Amino acid sequence: MLLGTWNLENLYRPGGPFGPKDKAAYETKLAALADVIAELDPALLGVQEVGDPDALADLAGMLAGNWHICLSEHADSRGIRVGFLSRTPLVVLSDTTTFPAPLRPVQADDSGPAVAEAGRGLLAVRAGELSVAVAHLKSKLLSYPEGRFHPRDEGERARYGAYALYRRAAEATALRALADKLLAGDGRARDVVVLGDLNDEAQAATTQILLGPPGSEIGTPGFRATDKGDAARLWNVAPLIPAEQRFSRVNSGRRELIDHILCSHRVVRRVTAAGTGLPGTGAPQLPSVGPDPAERRGAAGSDHAPVWVRVGS
Repeated sequence: MLLGTWNLENLYRPGGPFGPKDKAAYETKLAALADVIAELDPALLGVQEVGDPDALADLAGMLAGNWHICLSEHADSRGIRVGFLSRTPLVVLSDTTTFPAPLRPVQADDSGPAVAEAGRGLLAVRAGELSVAVAHLKSKLLSYPEGRFHPRDEGERARYGAYALYRRAAEATALRALADKLLAGDGRARDVVVLGDLNDEAQAATTQILLGPPGSEIGTPGFRATDKGDAARLWNVAPLIPAEQRFSRVNSGRRELIDHILCSHRVVRRVTAAGTGLPGTGAPQLPSVGPDPAERRGAAGSDHAPVWVRVGS
């Protein structure tokens, strides 16, 4: 069984302010996305940046076989949300934006009120015995007042970088709270996966929040030793991705792995392979993105590579 996560980058039908400007560009984008998904052939794919539910339905219609779609009801100000494409029916377990108590609201900008919820929904579903949560945490690509993507000065850049970090950390905490519910203190016996665009790398503090009790990470001496923390831990499969593939986006020329798959104890022990892009094709070929996401409006495919993991029975 192959599980994956992929940021589809501005998946909208044409004619709106964020998606492709015309039908031809839209069809080119869909075809590029569909080719990758068909080659990847996932049993379940978590998706991000679905701006138009009908566009995801259009994409699923280009794929062979029957696909089940599940989308969060909580979109951000641009209408983008997370969801799933699945070969099997899905049951929604949770769709929330709530920060867990007693976590307080965090500052979001220079003048506005603090925010007390995630900017996009955290969606959890069940597919057979597998429980999976998908998320798209606050971006490191900063936006400023009046719709700007460039700061007035370095002080503003620093402040808005801090605001984004506050929000991403709070959202990671909310996602960990959701993972705790899915694990129910029994990760040794429960098949649980948390995946998505976490907008930071594996060793970032926000990503580390999701792991639970410290120790036993893949590649460390403790990985094969069991301990009482295994019931609550999640393992990031990033170390299993071949080094030359260990990135899912290129930011200003720098490769970074910001899309992740984390597995419970029961699942990680059955992982046979992990990667980015398409299996057997080497390092992903990705464009380099800058601070202004509008520059890629209508571009074919996505600026992210899918991240995947293969799990045995």
